[in-house]
Amino acid sequence: MVSLFRKKSAGWIGVDIGSSSVKLVALSRSGRDTQIDSYAIVHLPAGAVVDGKIEIPHEVSSAVERGLKICGGRYSHAVVSVPSSAVITKRLQINNLFTGIDLEDQVKVEADQFIPYPLEEVALDFEVLGPVAKDPNLNEILIVACRKESSESREEAVVNAGLKCGVVDVDTYCMERMLSLLESKSGDKLHAVVDLGASTLGLNVFKNGNLVYNREQAFSGADLSASIQQSYSMSHEEAELSLRENSFDKEVYESLIEPYTDTVAQHVSRALQFFYSSGIHGQLDKCYLAGGVSGIPHLCGRLEEELGIRAVLTDPFTNMLVSPRLNQERLHRVAPMLAKACGLALRSFDQ
Repeated sequence: MVSLFRKKSAGWIGVDIGSSSVKLVALSRSGRDTQIDSYAIVHLPAGAVVDGKIEIPHEVSSAVERGLKICGGRYSHAVVSVPSSAVITKRLQINNLFTGIDLEDQVKVEADQFIPYPLEEVALDFEVLGPVAKDPNLNEILIVACRKESSESREEAVVNAGLKCGVVDVDTYCMERMLSLLESKSGDKLHAVVDLGASTLGLNVFKNGNLVYNREQAFSGADLSASIQQSYSMSHEEAELSLRENSFDKEVYESLIEPYTDTVAQHVSRALQFFYSSGIHGQLDKCYLAGGVSGIPHLCGRLEEELGIRAVLTDPFTNMLVSPRLNQERLHRVAPMLAKACGLALRSFDQ
């Protein structure tokens, strides 16, 4: 039987393993409509993930298991990602006479020239982008490589939670895929996605939907939540919920939140200064904020004052259908935290 309304879900789920939490997003697609079916945000104990490395694997696997229970449904495959800081990418031009196994061997020969590790310690992948414009006898090849321990630790975390690891992606490509939901017709405009996490600040700049600049820097995103917990005897979950719902009184806002907002604005401004000094011409048109810190009260307005450009919270689900099981108000409130997991879930449609 031929189905006119093909629905693709196939049990795939995006799993974003961060420093302070694990985020899961499951999407399905019917025709041109994409729907978010479920999501979960599960807190990780301190030290489980440090500087992008999984230090306590069983805690991460346990968090993924709890997230799967929250999501419900039957999921068999996960899409995970490694941090861009752990990845080496390079574009090469290789004669188009190389195909199949011969091309794989030639890619390894070329990669061995610029990867500073023995190839047996490296997870290596490549994609043929197409003929070189000035010489159709050459193909442009994108090579992506990282230490095996970076990818394998994430694979093991989801496998031990009962899933198969279908794809290991790269953070920046997840954001690129996610941004296509919001800026499908951006022309030559430059858009930034600032990912404000618990331990890093990631700046990704896109033009025509393609990544043109990426930078990660150390960032103490968990400091505000920790200060609130200490000052008001709250649990981590209570502090995070209060921040998302902006339920603090004026005293808390003036003593803790407002100064921290200024600090975040300065960090983002400094990251953008590096971008503008990189030689990429053009002025940013818009800045999207993602990650757990992005939802602190009045941050967008403070950044607009600091940067002189429009700043908005990232909500990849704005143009999606939402499962009737989900609370839409709550979903859109936590959407910036789910941006990367959404980009990972979108990857499943390419399989």
